Amino acid sequence: MPATPSVTTGIGLRSERGPVLAAVMLSTALIAIDSTIIATAVPSVVADIGGFAQFPWLFSVYLLAQAVTVPVYGKLADLFGRKPVIMFGIATFLVGSVLCGVATSMTMLIVFRVVQGLGAGGIAPMTVTIVGDLYTVEERAKVQGYVASVWGISSVVGPTLGGVFSEYVSWRWIFLVNIPLCLLAGGMIMKHYHERRTPARPVIDYRGAVLLTAGLTLLILGVLEGGQAWAWDSGPSIATLGIGALLLAVFLFVERRTTEPILPLWVFRRRLLVASGVVSAGAGAILLGLTSYVPTYAQEALGVGPLVAGLALAALTLGWPIAASQSGRVYLRFGFRRCALAGASIIVVGCALLLLLDGGSSVWQVGVTSLVIGLGMGLTVSPTLIASQSSVGWRDRGVVTANNLFLRSVGSSLGTAVFGAVANATLRGGHDDPVRLVRAVHGVFVGVLIVAVVVAVAAAFFPRGDVLAPAE
Repeated sequence: MPATPSVTTGIGLRSERGPVLAAVMLSTALIAIDSTIIATAVPSVVADIGGFAQFPWLFSVYLLAQAVTVPVYGKLADLFGRKPVIMFGIATFLVGSVLCGVATSMTMLIVFRVVQGLGAGGIAPMTVTIVGDLYTVEERAKVQGYVASVWGISSVVGPTLGGVFSEYVSWRWIFLVNIPLCLLAGGMIMKHYHERRTPARPVIDYRGAVLLTAGLTLLILGVLEGGQAWAWDSGPSIATLGIGALLLAVFLFVERRTTEPILPLWVFRRRLLVASGVVSAGAGAILLGLTSYVPTYAQEALGVGPLVAGLALAALTLGWPIAASQSGRVYLRFGFRRCALAGASIIVVGCALLLLLDGGSSVWQVGVTSLVIGLGMGLTVSPTLIASQSSVGWRDRGVVTANNLFLRSVGSSLGTAVFGAVANATLRGGHDDPVRLVRAVHGVFVGVLIVAVVVAVAAAFFPRGDVLAPAE
């Protein structure tokens, strides 16, 4: 039975669904702020506890933990309801934030980021699924404005706080600031979100979850450490990548014969879901590639401080919600496919502009380029996710939403690992050399452009016409 409030009229924060929307927005803020606040603090973290070569793992392990748990949380939400899952996610995210705030080495920080990722894996899909449960397709076009505003505010607040904490207080506060946010978000969910559900007997695909986790972990480890800890053609590299690929192949075999698979394979047989999944994965890779290297490039190559570097990156995450808030009007009038194609084209243009950046570029040029990419993201990512949700009924909405976000997380973690390998192969320990750093970041930007082209191709394969599911 769908988990919906008794009153289904009104959209704004003052409507009877308003308190639930506000709680969802605040929960979204936890993820939105965390996705940008750490980027500007990387130089400060490295200066304090070292580990420059390992810093990409701060993003990779967080996203890996989030990615492999999203399908599990999606299944648990169908069995136990959205509320207990999102509450567990918030609590875990809170614990991880506290542990990160007291870390004394890069290794400890990386491990504690895993805990944060486990919490984020429960928050991200539940907020999107709750919105999908509460609002119709037409209403979601307007609700996007509210949810997108969270990303808009966070895009400014996150990098700004990261820069201020790093420059004037301590980088540890980029994690400790999550404590009051988690407590407030949890309190609002407990008070305002009430759902009706039919109890179900838990059937969890433990084998699939283990195989998926182990396979992705080894694959990302092999990509990130290849050319660094070992040569690409060495025994450890071949073994790590080979075993990871083998485990994923076994995972696919197991999922075909499981009654309640953790990741149903039918979602990969529908053109709409495949196209939107590729868009989501590509967007994740682009976002984290830029988040990881734009602030470092601005600080080390252009010589600006953490605060200014954060504001340059904020242009990307500011343009995203601005376009997303207006995308509803576009896809309701012209269709999901045209909206996605327009956004993907803008992303390609923005990523091409990245190649014009060098050691003599201005921070304004960085900000404008980031803004263009963000505008394209807003017209592509949100509409394709809504189209996926709208193509299935309530019983499958949690699975489809979790799969889309799962692919975005996988794209983010693999993208970060690949970009990290590209950058480290060029730097080879010389990250203090501005010329070498610019060359390394330029290599990352080339990779980002390639991914943007793939996103555009996926958008072109989006099906034409109506994508709505039959009446539920």
